[in-house]
Amino acid sequence: MEAVRTAALAACVAAVVATSFAMDDGVPPWTAAVWVPSFAISFLLGRRMTSHWPALVFAGGVVGGVTGLVLVGVAVAVPWFLGRVARQQAVLARTEVEAAHLRERTRIAHEAHDSLGHELSLLALQAGALEMTLPAEHQRAAAQLRETAANATERLAALVFLLRDGEPPALTTLRDLVDRATGAGMRVEFTAAGETPSTVERTVHRIVQEGLTNAAKHAPGAEVRIRVTSAEGSTVVEIGNDTGGRRGAGSRLGLVALRERVRIAGGTLRTSRHDGRFELTATVPHTGEL
Repeated sequence: MEAVRTAALAACVAAVVATSFAMDDGVPPWTAAVWVPSFAISFLLGRRMTSHWPALVFAGGVVGGVTGLVLVGVAVAVPWFLGRVARQQAVLARTEVEAAHLRERTRIAHEAHDSLGHELSLLALQAGALEMTLPAEHQRAAAQLRETAANATERLAALVFLLRDGEPPALTTLRDLVDRATGAGMRVEFTAAGETPSTVERTVHRIVQEGLTNAAKHAPGAEVRIRVTSAEGSTVVEIGNDTGGRRGAGSRLGLVALRERVRIAGGTLRTSRHDGRFELTATVPHTGEL
């Protein structure tokens, strides 16, 4: 795509240089039909191009002499640089918005940890004390209450970890993640096409991890099919497994947290359950593309 944009910029330079040869005795009115589109196209290319060497393309204006060089500067180079400035401003604005979202997530995480986490921990402790003191016929109910509170505390900790945008210092590869799952007894068919950019690597890793966890919890023994396809602009993760008619009794908080992570990354996540099969499809755009 970058090569196509460079070729389009070169075409604008060539068109403007060509008009310079018709300006020996004056400025023909029809030249505006070349300069105006060239100005607009160059501005748009400046917003989208990521390379920093189009000056070599602008140098083509010397073919038309001083007049051609001036016209290329006014009708192509200046709007291209204006587009670059507009691109940088858009990236800066997006960065500021993301920083504001991160600060808000961190504030919510601290509040959740300090209030809900404390209350759930106390509930688990109280349920444990009741389990030791209640008659035998009521101990099972107290034990279930304690286990539920402990599980809720763990889930809250996972969500707080997500809100804080915390990540381990290093990621294993997707192949290693799949190999560990198969080593634990899962049946996994994994295929990958294209190279996943580092900008979305963590999100893709988290999607595959949640897909494997979900299958292990709610469809033990079922084969899990995972396909990761990275093309220009986005990475698509497709995960599917048979359910055998089972419907997991879990709270689905893992999928809720995953959907939020994908949304923050600017992508979409869809899940469906039909004909005894669960399907998850996530599309994550590659950052840095406008």
